[in-house]
Amino acid sequence: MYKDEMIQMHQFLVYVLKYLAENDELENDCSVYIDLNISPHHIHRTKAEHKHAIFVLANTISNVILNKEEGSIPPNVTNALQELIKRSENDIVKAESK
Repeated sequence: MYKDEMIQMHQFLVYVLKYLAENDELENDCSVYIDLNISPHHIHRTKAEHKHAIFVLANTISNVILNKEEGSIPPNVTNALQELIKRSENDIVKAESK
């Protein structure tokens, strides 16, 4: 996926999260994403950073949905997202060390 496509996906997931947050208080659920300090408007950030933000957002969204409807998301999905988050963190660290 190209960087501009990653940024578009990032923006879409932010919209989804905002839609889910309309009736709920999600500040605690979003703390990991907020701590990343990256938004879709940060086009100067690397593709790897946007990819990591996408995985964090997807994981946050899946947790919000899971909290609303128990059993609506299989555990293997959230486990896979956690693994993707770890891998993308490692990719960012490797890229920064070069």
